[in-house]
Amino acid sequence: MSQIVRGHPFTADAMGRRDALRMIKRRCKSIGFPARVCCHTFRATGITAYLDNGHTLEHAQAIAAHESPRTTKLYDRTANEITLDEI
Repeated sequence: MSQIVRGHPFTADAMGRRDALRMIKRRCKSIGFPARVCCHTFRATGITAYLDNGHTLEHAQAIAAHESPRTTKLYDRTANEITLDEI
């Protein structure tokens, strides 16, 4: 993995949480995406999409490296989805 720092070359070091969050917030701001975004926003999106595509909570739990399925369930946003019939 490489660390992305503006104006500096790539390195073999992994990107830290702060750098990742700064990059995400900067990119979101540049496209007008809501400011209240964090790394967990994308984690929830990934888990929700995975479950929406017919995969099991247990597989999502394994991918997310959660010890408990209760933790994985916290990221499941399927109950928040709006269907076309509701519009």
